[in-house]
Amino acid sequence: MARTRRIAHWDPEDLVAWEAGNKLIARRNLIWSIATMHVAFSIWYLWSVMVLFMPQARYGFTTGDKLLVGATAALVGALVRIPYAMGTARLGGRNWAVLSSLVLLIPTLAAIVLLAHPGLPLWPYLVCAALTGLGGGNYAAALANVESFFPQRRKGFALGLTGGVGNLGAAGIQAVGLVVLATAGNQAPYWVCAVYLVLLALVGVGAALFMDNLDHSVEVGHVRSVLTVPDTWTISFLYMCASGSFIGFAFAFGQVIAHNLIAGGQTHGQAALHAAEIAFAGPLLGSMARVVGGKLGDRFDGGRVTLTVLAAMIVAGGFLVAVSTHDDLTRPSGAPVSLYTTAGYIAGFIALFICCGVGKGSVFKLIPSVFAQRSRALELGDTERRHWERARSAALIGFAGSFGALGGVVINLALRQSYASTGSSTPAFGAFMLCYVAAAALTWARYVRPRRARAAHRAGLAADGRAAGQLVRASDRFSGCSISA
Repeated sequence: MARTRRIAHWDPEDLVAWEAGNKLIARRNLIWSIATMHVAFSIWYLWSVMVLFMPQARYGFTTGDKLLVGATAALVGALVRIPYAMGTARLGGRNWAVLSSLVLLIPTLAAIVLLAHPGLPLWPYLVCAALTGLGGGNYAAALANVESFFPQRRKGFALGLTGGVGNLGAAGIQAVGLVVLATAGNQAPYWVCAVYLVLLALVGVGAALFMDNLDHSVEVGHVRSVLTVPDTWTISFLYMCASGSFIGFAFAFGQVIAHNLIAGGQTHGQAALHAAEIAFAGPLLGSMARVVGGKLGDRFDGGRVTLTVLAAMIVAGGFLVAVSTHDDLTRPSGAPVSLYTTAGYIAGFIALFICCGVGKGSVFKLIPSVFAQRSRALELGDTERRHWERARSAALIGFAGSFGALGGVVINLALRQSYASTGSSTPAFGAFMLCYVAAAALTWARYVRPRRARAAHRAGLAADGRAAGQLVRASDRFSGCSISA
């Protein structure tokens, strides 16, 4: 008998059913959700690699133009996340994974055509970049789907693994670009696209064969309801600082490094190869750190982990400001960028990538806990309460993912404007650092200080209880002595 593709009744909190086989179903859907998201994420970042194959002398595009292409892809990826999260609930995780994978074949083929015809204006590249941005929507779709399959005690790990391995798509396509640059040179970008045409077909078929459609809802009403919750906006801003920075830096890192290498005297071909050798390391380490962030969120308080990460991001951002300011003040106009300056940029960016990865995991862990706490005030049975939590958690995952991805747009546009206005990235790095300072202050005020106060209050009550117990026991002993006397 053929296996059904739709599961009508699913309760991941039912421990007996979970151990009887539901965990295997959840694991299978997790694996293929990760696979489809990984490839879609790679297509989202396609133009972060393609621009390395586009010397200005041949295509006529400046670093600012290329950053605008990346910003366009980031913007569309942000805007489609809520519709994608709702789409996976409406059509089912399996159906949506298949459809969204096949749609990405179009911009991948279009990129081959565009790069084969240098001299075209910028707008066709912006249109193609917008279509690759659809791959960014798969992030929210996959996370919303996975979140519904797993129990509360496993959500942090499952979401962290999905986000982390999925985010490896950014490093994956840059690694493929590096291999192509090293073996075929900077005149054969079509090989990168060819690899991903095959991968898109494979994950589409795999999703059709091995995934299931789960009955769960991310309705417009659920999205509206979470918008009235103050934590929604707080978490979304924190996620913008973590995820938005990761997205923006993944698009811009290679271009910033290539820009500095060309300014240092390298040819475009040399700079592209050397930038590709470095650029994939940031998204790779950040994606691996995403899994660590989810596990830390499970083990420790998510607010404290997030605050620690933001403090580290402030330090890394300040380091980039110092490196860039030193270069502005000491390098004569027209002189090549020093090796030490380039190394400083690389070190600062790598540190930010790692911090962003951990932060993405820890911030997302706050989402289920927020609605789990709010659901305790509802007069609902256990099953209805868990359904209420899952629906609103999925809605907030979609909204926070969409809002957070807008940070990637801000990163690219800020760098573009900074280069255009001053010829330096210093103002942009300073603005990023100020955002991290604001996020750290907000995290302390909302998620660290109140919980410390509650913990201290509970400790005080416990101490009072122990003292009262000791007093009662002492009184009993005293009374006993009086009677015996």
